Parts: sequence; structure tokens; C-alpha cells
Amino acid sequence: MKLLLHSICVLASLVALLVHPAGVSSQATAQEHIVSPQVMQQQMQLSSAARQKNIATVTEFLSSDMADHAIRSAHMDPMQVRSAIPTLSDQELANLAARSADAQQKFAAGGISSTMLLLIIVVVAIIIIVAAIH
Repeated sequence: MKLLLHSICVLASLVALLVHPAGVSSQATAQEHIVSPQVMQQQMQLSSAARQKNIATVTEFLSSDMADHAIRSAHMDPMQVRSAIPTLSDQELANLAARSADAQQKFAAGGISSTMLLLIIVVVAIIIIVAAIH
């Protein structure tokens, strides 16, 4: 009787493995998480384009005569500050680009004074230098 019960258990286990093999479910799960090379390339191109746009935004913000004067007044080299921009992380760069664009827009609309803009320029330059060092 024990032998018959044991044989039935073994047979039931084999049937269960045949009906639902472990490799199939893990393989299906793995396929759901695979990213195609085309999607990966597209994501990298978008990320690269966003990074280049952010570099251009911050560089433009710090390239005016007013910005040069403010940076020099803070005893920094404007060229060193601008050359450090590409060394920033994507997140730091996106943050500074958004803040730079916002400050330019507010200054153009009369929302902030030239003194406040100069202060913002100096702060952005300091952030860039500190981030580049670390």
C-alpha cells in the first residue's frame, strides 16, 4: 500500500512538472523584460539629445558679457566654469538648465532685477565648480 501511494505521488509530481515546466514560466517572464535594441538605441538618442540641449542652455546662460563680469567678480574663471558644464551628471545638468532658463525668462519679463540675475549666475557658476570637483 505504501509503495502504491508513493508511486502515485511520484507520478503526480512528474505530471505536474510536465504540465507546468519551471523553465517555461521563467522564460516567459524574462522575455517580458527584454528591451529590443531599437528601443534601447532610441532611448539613448533621446537621452543624449536632452543632455546636449541642457549643456547648450547652461552654456548660453553663462556666456553673456553680464555673466562673464559676474563670474569674474566672484573671482572665478568664466572659461573654467563653462568647460566644467559637460562634467555634470544628467540630473545636475537638467536641474541647472531648468533654473537657467527660468532665470532668463523671468529677467526678460522683468520679474527679476539685473542684480538678482547676477546673483543667480554666480550661484550657478559655484554649483558647477563644486559639482565638477566632486
